[in-house]
Amino acid sequence: MSAQITVNELAELMKKAAGVTVSPQELEQQYDSGFDVLGIDSLGLLGIVGELENRHGTPMPPDAERCRTPRQFLDLINSTLMAGA
Repeated sequence: MSAQITVNELAELMKKAAGVTVSPQELEQQYDSGFDVLGIDSLGLLGIVGELENRHGTPMPPDAERCRTPRQFLDLINSTLMAGA
């Protein structure tokens, strides 16, 4: 498992943890759009954070569920994973 979460992985997590299907291409096009535009609410984002914690065996930053865009989320998560690697 890589120490970086990709757009493809985030799209898969969105489907698994939040029940929202977004293609990786659509996610890349809306990288700076709000999660709400993509159909993800705070509870869905919390589910994604929980899934990441389970996969990586490490707590994610408390601010992760407050990220507004996929870019903010991936930047925060990936910097956290790299610091713990």
